[in-house]
Amino acid sequence: MSLRIDRGLFKYDFIDHHAVLCVPVDADVKDIRKRYLAIARLLHPDANGAASASEKQLASEFLSKLVNPAYEKLSGERTRAEYMIVLSQMGKRLVQEATAVDIHTNLAKQLATAPESNINQLYKTAIAKLAETQYQSLQQVPQVIAQISELNLVYLMRNAGKSLAAPPPPLIQPTVNSVPPKPNPAPPPPAPVNEDSAVDHYLRRAQTLIDKNQFAQAQVELQDAIKLEPKNSRCHSLIALVYLKQNRLKMAKIHFDNALKLDPNDKTALEWKPKLDKALGQQSGGSKGKSPANTAGKQSDNSGGGGLFGGLFGGKKK
Repeated sequence: MSLRIDRGLFKYDFIDHHAVLCVPVDADVKDIRKRYLAIARLLHPDANGAASASEKQLASEFLSKLVNPAYEKLSGERTRAEYMIVLSQMGKRLVQEATAVDIHTNLAKQLATAPESNINQLYKTAIAKLAETQYQSLQQVPQVIAQISELNLVYLMRNAGKSLAAPPPPLIQPTVNSVPPKPNPAPPPPAPVNEDSAVDHYLRRAQTLIDKNQFAQAQVELQDAIKLEPKNSRCHSLIALVYLKQNRLKMAKIHFDNALKLDPNDKTALEWKPKLDKALGQQSGGSKGKSPANTAGKQSDNSGGGGLFGGLFGGKKK
């Protein structure tokens, strides 16, 4: 099945990532993340055990070729800022080329002629309604994305200062009489695609954050990954390592144990679990016979100094 979309903003050689995720063009990062997780769960291979092999393959293609790239673009602070600048310029360009713009769907036509005071409400209501069923029928996904992109196109034009309420609005051209867009050059044969799952993207982001010692942010990414795939041993071993680096030893032990139950050959868990068990055993043995006053404030999950953390990682915690 072709994933090519040639309506709405896509017609202008622009990838409408907001349409792929079915979020308003002014959606914040929190709403974008929430929507992405909902789509990723829906398209996950385990979401529908009754689906055929071809349907699972199609769902995987949507996830890897459309949904994941859209989220990558809109969730990153720098990439999202750059994208929004281009999107704003696109709206101004469309106003200047209004006579050549044609739309096909009734929702977009209604938005084109709606009173100024109703634009935002009508637009966001339509987006929310389409989001309910966007990825339920996989065969219809490209058409639904095209419909959303037409709404985005009209919304950008209206917000760029172009009033389309006066008849006849140049934006609305009868589909049968509209001049078809010039076909884009045929793309080169696609290279083999690595069908990454949604969890793979979380793991890569988490690993990057761990390399930068940004453990709290890495923990958030991995918690979301575990929500998607609770039986992924790599998710558990990596978040265990994050907890270990934060000196939260009890949580680290829980997730290392989970990782080894799911995959006895998990390399990270096999490397760190014995060291953690040994360190915890030494800590437990060292505290025997001591008074409560001597052990107060030295629980492993709340230690703020070097202590056990420093012993495991070869130096004091900085």
